Amino acid sequence: MRKSKKMRSLCLLLAAAICVLSVSSLTACHGNVERPAFSVPEELDTSREINLTFWAKNDTNKAQTEVYQRAVNEFCELYPNISVTVKPYTNYGDIYNDVITNISTGTTPNICITYPDHIATYITGENVVVPLDDLMADENYGLGGERVNFDGVKSGEIVQKFLDECVIDGAVYALPFMRSTEACYINRDYVEALGYEVPDVLTWDFIWEVSEAAMARGADGKYLVNGQKTLIPFIYKSTDNMMIQMLKQLGADYSTGSGDILIFNDDTASIMMTVSEHSETRAFNTFETIGYPANYLNKGQCIFAIDSTAGATWMGSDAPLMDVHSSAVVDFETVVRPIPQFDTDNPKMISQGPSVCIFNKDDPNEVLASWLFVQYLLTNGIQLAYAETEGYAPVTTKAQGSAEYLDYLSRSGEDNERYYDVKIEATRILLDNTDNTFVTPVFNGSTSLRSAAGMLIERAAKDVRRGITDEMNREYVEKLYEEVTAYYKLDTILRDTSVKISFGDLPRGSVALIVTLFCAWGAIGTYYAVSAIKKKKFPNKS
Repeated sequence: MRKSKKMRSLCLLLAAAICVLSVSSLTACHGNVERPAFSVPEELDTSREINLTFWAKNDTNKAQTEVYQRAVNEFCELYPNISVTVKPYTNYGDIYNDVITNISTGTTPNICITYPDHIATYITGENVVVPLDDLMADENYGLGGERVNFDGVKSGEIVQKFLDECVIDGAVYALPFMRSTEACYINRDYVEALGYEVPDVLTWDFIWEVSEAAMARGADGKYLVNGQKTLIPFIYKSTDNMMIQMLKQLGADYSTGSGDILIFNDDTASIMMTVSEHSETRAFNTFETIGYPANYLNKGQCIFAIDSTAGATWMGSDAPLMDVHSSAVVDFETVVRPIPQFDTDNPKMISQGPSVCIFNKDDPNEVLASWLFVQYLLTNGIQLAYAETEGYAPVTTKAQGSAEYLDYLSRSGEDNERYYDVKIEATRILLDNTDNTFVTPVFNGSTSLRSAAGMLIERAAKDVRRGITDEMNREYVEKLYEEVTAYYKLDTILRDTSVKISFGDLPRGSVALIVTLFCAWGAIGTYYAVSAIKKKKFPNKS
């Protein structure tokens, strides 16, 4: 009788657990707002109003905001029943964080500026981001489609290398919007004052040698090359790009497309030791520690400033955009070169820049309208207008080969606004080196790995200056590897992948329910096993 009561209690507990897990499973599904996969409608419904939201990044550049608004105004004239509201952001990280937050509540925008690394995280949800392959190929509304109301880009007119960057797990999840790379902005006057000439292709050895030579001071404590008390010869804006590109140039490991983390190797350690050496002498520093390289370059307090080609309008004593007061600006000749290389015969540089993705919605017409707007962003008028705001390159062969764009490039230096020579030269670096660019593998967790790469450079630069370590030796590097792995949870990435493989495409709530059922039945089995043992040991005990 007692055993029967115990059994009933256990069953009740099991039933309650199943109910709770079933509800939580449904709640999880509702929280993630899982939707069926998108199918292209046969026809866009123009009989009702469709409201779209577009999260855009404009880098505090008013000219870029105006281009977005121009795109909206022109598009809405072509499709009067569609409205587009632009929400501007000043950095990609804020967009990423807001999207992650809004995925769980089903309040994502229709369209957003993004990076493939970010999309790899977005698509871990069920049908959150719309794959674009079917939309691109649709005969009515696809690239060059019969029912598209404007002269859009056609199939094959997007630079293939840039389009390939938007492929994740075999599907196209975004279209490239603009592309940039990194460039080295150089104060030629200071380089020559130190007895050097700027080569056509920079090497890391050249950068380090000139930077150290510039550290000489006079008896008054001022640096001889600039006559000031402040000088940081070499400043790097994006230290994650610095580490990633140096590894690529060396042919060293970083990661695999399936998510294997390979960055913690001897080549990485060697790079960190070099960075540490030149940080200790104060010849090298980073944006995270001291601020924008352009500010130091324009004040004559930096010789080599590495930043995106998209930041070219901030670089140089004649830059149209500047955070430095005119009284502090030093007049010098600015030259632009590709980033330093280890092998000048085999240059490697990163390809970066915004892409545009579309989020799935309950209304297929809303998704189709979003797709049409994304296509409009790739028309010549928008591509060329946006490219001219910074050192971006258009992503279509149609725009790059247009008479208007070729004329724009040919007029470098005519003024310090539209034709600012540093901006156009920075753009040419990408146009001339598209085949030498690369991107890192994209997977859920690749954003964290990128941040970890930057942290290794930052710590190598900071810790030796702060006296946290006397030298960047093997023991310290190994300890730092462990700290960075733990901080960015890199050791969990493969574990998450294996779970996904084991349970296929089941929703997380269903997986949790299955695991709980296994545990519950295991508990029942354990109960019977313990009861049987007790019965053998104490046969007379009821």
